Amino acid sequence: MRGDILILDKNHRKAARQSTAFFLDKVKTSNRKFVISVAGESGAGKSEIAASISDILTENNISSFIIQQDDYFVYPPKTNAKKRLEDIAWVGMDEVKLDLIKKEISQVLAGETKLIKPLVIFDEDKIVTEEIDLSDIQVLIIEGTYITTINNIDTRIFIDRDYNDTRQSRLKRSREKQDDFLERILLIEHQIISKHKRLADIIITKDFNATKSTNNDE
Repeated sequence: MRGDILILDKNHRKAARQSTAFFLDKVKTSNRKFVISVAGESGAGKSEIAASISDILTENNISSFIIQQDDYFVYPPKTNAKKRLEDIAWVGMDEVKLDLIKKEISQVLAGETKLIKPLVIFDEDKIVTEEIDLSDIQVLIIEGTYITTINNIDTRIFIDRDYNDTRQSRLKRSREKQDDFLERILLIEHQIISKHKRLADIIITKDFNATKSTNNDE
C-alpha cells in the first residue's frame, strides 16, 4: 500500500531472525518459489516483521517480494471505513479479496513471472494496479490479518499479540482514530483472527520470540 509508514525496531528484527532460522534451509533447497505468510491482528507488527524477514533473506542472497493484504480490500481505506460506520457487520474476511490472493499465488507457483496486482494509494483513497516482475524472485512474502487461511503457503507465521497488546503500536502508527468504535472493530477482528493461530507453523509470542508450533506436527 502506497503511503504506509513502517517503524522497524529491535523486536521486529529479533522475531524475524528467529523465524527465518526455521525455514531458511528449506528456501535454499526449494526448486520453486517459496511462499511465506505473516499474519496477526491490527498493529501486531506484520508489515514490519515481513520487511525484516525480507532484509534477512537479502543478507543470504535470496530475493523476495512482499504482497500486502491491504492492497486487496474490496474498497479503498477511507471508503471502507465509511462502510464499517454504516454497518459494523461489514467488518471481517469479506472485506478482502482473499480469492484473488489465492489465485495469484497459484499463478506464481505455476510459473507466471508477471503479476498484475491491486495497489492501494492511501492518501487518494483509491485502488489502481501495478505490474510486478517476479522472474528473479525466490520468496514471496504475504502479510495481512487473514493470510493464514490462504492455501499454497509453505510456512505460516502468526503473531500472537491481541488488540490490547498492540495499543501502543497503533497509537504510534496513527492511521485510525482511536475510539470506542475502533475497539468494537478490533474485538470482531480478534474473534476471527485468534482462531487462525492453530493453522500456523511458527508462532511469534507477545515478547517477540519465535517458536515452532506443535499444532501441525505429524
